Amino acid sequence: MDEIYVIENPEPRLDVYLAFILPYTRSQIKNLIVDGNVLVNGQKVKSGKSLKAGDVVSIEMPKPIEAKALPEDIPLDILYEDDDIAVINKQRGLIVHPAPGVYTGTLVNALLYRLKDLSGVNGAHRPGIVHRLDKDTTGVMVVAKNDVAHLDLSRQIADRTVIKKYLALLEGNLKDDEGTVSTFIDRSERDRRLMVVSDSGRMAITDYKVLERFTDNCLVEFRLHTGRTHQIRVHAKYLLHPVVGDKAYGFKKQRFDLDGQLLHSHELTFTHPRTKEKMTFVAPLPSDFLRVLDILRRSEKV
Repeated sequence: MDEIYVIENPEPRLDVYLAFILPYTRSQIKNLIVDGNVLVNGQKVKSGKSLKAGDVVSIEMPKPIEAKALPEDIPLDILYEDDDIAVINKQRGLIVHPAPGVYTGTLVNALLYRLKDLSGVNGAHRPGIVHRLDKDTTGVMVVAKNDVAHLDLSRQIADRTVIKKYLALLEGNLKDDEGTVSTFIDRSERDRRLMVVSDSGRMAITDYKVLERFTDNCLVEFRLHTGRTHQIRVHAKYLLHPVVGDKAYGFKKQRFDLDGQLLHSHELTFTHPRTKEKMTFVAPLPSDFLRVLDILRRSEKV
């Protein structure tokens, strides 16, 4: 089934626009265009095609992947591992599992290479995956190495006993030092790749607390009570202070040279599925996030 998008504002290039709306790498987007899966006003075009307001972009999405994911030697930062679980510090740009148009280069491919066992609850192309992070969101996540551990961790997530804390740098300064956002989140009717706050959909609850303020930005800790797609990014936009580097939900023209949003899964607390011990893992901030904070702390500290 085709995805149809009507351009509302002029866009610099087709491939740049697709990078905003599709969870694919640049090479995968280029292949879609070259293979004729992307048309502009019904015509096959090149990756560098400039888009104008009113242009209609149609994307023929590849069929869902059915084949088993294969191991790949991809760098992986494993914070902890035992017979039941592995805790990963995911790097920016890494898609969690294979999907239509994304068959290689994912966290799953890396896990299959690094780990001996993974749970099979979610099928052959999502082994071990209990929860996900966006492609350009970094930080800590837990992986199940067997089905018993997977089902136990999934139950904890469903019961909301897993504590997920994120750090994000936002545009501007939030008015309040802390608060809670409770809204419904649903698919955007205008762009099905994005989520929006709406009058229906699924309830999303996010706590926030400002940790540090700068002249034009603030460092915020978010705690998720629900796990909706793009939840923090959508709620940050709803608060009128989107995440720095988030061109999908925030500013298209960014002050800093970044490859993705400065949103980091900083801390994860859960009960070990076998020992029943409460465990907390913290992932250090990535270098690009630290670089921007250093710039702000040296020049714009409030």
